[in-house]
Amino acid sequence: MQQLIRDFFLPCLSPSGEAAAHDGALLDLAQARLAFTTDSYVVRPPFFPGGDIGSLAVYGTVNDLAMCGARPICLSAGFILEEGFPIRDLARILDTMKRALASCGISVVTGDTKVVDRGKGDGIYINTSGIGLREHGQVWNPRQVRPGDRILVSGDIGRHGMAVLSVRTGLMFETDLESDVSALWGPVSSLLSAGIQAHCLRDLTRGGLSSALNEIAQASGLSLRIREPAVPVSEEVRSACEILGYDPFYVACEGRFVAFLPPEEADRALSVLRANPGTSGAAWIGEVCEENAGHPSPRVILRNTIGVERILDMLSGEQLPRIC
Repeated sequence: MQQLIRDFFLPCLSPSGEAAAHDGALLDLAQARLAFTTDSYVVRPPFFPGGDIGSLAVYGTVNDLAMCGARPICLSAGFILEEGFPIRDLARILDTMKRALASCGISVVTGDTKVVDRGKGDGIYINTSGIGLREHGQVWNPRQVRPGDRILVSGDIGRHGMAVLSVRTGLMFETDLESDVSALWGPVSSLLSAGIQAHCLRDLTRGGLSSALNEIAQASGLSLRIREPAVPVSEEVRSACEILGYDPFYVACEGRFVAFLPPEEADRALSVLRANPGTSGAAWIGEVCEENAGHPSPRVILRNTIGVERILDMLSGEQLPRIC
């Protein structure tokens, strides 16, 4: 996907390459400073433990705005429905979206619906776009990351991907494994309200923690050093990954983010995040290297419990397709 975006989409649609660096576009208009983002949701199956494609579409879009430091204002929603998709399932999805929108204090202000031939649409796809208002002077961007920055993660990783996989494969786990799909604007606004100065935030969606860290390392031109024991992974996710042969560092989340902050802000930011119910498991997991740790190009370096280091590469291909 990264290669496709870099080699095909960007040269045609964004020659400057600015659009590739972040989750949304930052728009400076005459009367307001806005963020604008869009995404499409094709998760299979559309219902999974802890959520469905409707809540995923709302929260996923709101979270992209939050990573830009923008308070969500409104969304658009486009639905592509396959002929024969059950009305009861559509009603269930719309009800979930309604409740998710209400929890975020926003609404869908425009939308579109298309129906495609049976067998051509895999049930339901949803496209959403969102507009948010930036009410502060901070600029959060991978290019703002600096040597010495502390890296925080907002909670345990890998829940969403493993919850979807459990339904897709028909596996039954002894514990209740649910997706972490949720809105991130609450904890992000808490950081802003506390006056904490951050350099970059990134949510952990496709490709999980590893892909997010690698993207930021490449965009900033700096290597990152991560302490593996400090990265929170629930026992349910760890066990499921061991059984199925997945690495939790590459499994998608839908309610988690990493934050890059100056060292003097790290402890206070952790306290703020841990005071929020949705990010009570926040942890300091590493730092940005002063140099590229002896490598000619930026790397993500993972150090395990006995001090052995390895390179945490960008995922090649997609470990678990149709995850969002």
